Amino acid sequence: MSAADGHDPATVLLVAAGGLAREAATAAQAAGVRVLGCLDDAPGTWGREVATGLPVLGGLELAAEYTAASLLVCAGKGSTRERIVARLGALGVSSDRYATLVHPRASLAPDTVVRPGTLVLAGVVATANVVIESHVVLMPNVVLTHDDHLESYVTLCAGVVLGGGVRVGRAAYVGMAASVREGRTLGARSLLGMGAVLLRDIGEGETWVGVPAASLQRPARVLG
Repeated sequence: MSAADGHDPATVLLVAAGGLAREAATAAQAAGVRVLGCLDDAPGTWGREVATGLPVLGGLELAAEYTAASLLVCAGKGSTRERIVARLGALGVSSDRYATLVHPRASLAPDTVVRPGTLVLAGVVATANVVIESHVVLMPNVVLTHDDHLESYVTLCAGVVLGGGVRVGRAAYVGMAASVREGRTLGARSLLGMGAVLLRDIGEGETWVGVPAASLQRPARVLG
């Protein structure tokens, strides 16, 4: 994690009180980062614990009160993270408030770029010249090969493997254990289903599934 103006890089508030917050809290503990608790706009969660020692302190407006803490948005879908970041921005939260949290059992090459707001869980591997933009979530055991580029708000689920030179567009979602051939592009807000094998480019907003992956926007066909 890196320090921002007046913010303690070893203290973080998690935003969105769900399963990903619990995973982030475990990663934070492994990295020696103190988690103050969670913020969530669902009043029914306030005062409860998401996990032992992980209380929900209140709504997102409390981010303005805990000014010494960095923030990490822990919604599973990139589009949801994007909406939350926009709401926090409307509350006066600047981009330098966001933490970057990398589990110590991730293996990132020295030239890997990881932007603020990104969560990297255990077992993630980035081999060479990989760029990971802001508010990306990488679930356990994701493999990013040389020259991959992930735009902001991307979600890669557990066990995803990207070949070299893959570009994943803003807020795209790649399901568990999917794999992508080298040099492919996944458009913004596209979705690649669980276990899929992608051999071609995906257009913006498209959904592809299967082995080899085919688009749900048109009849399935054999892909070469």
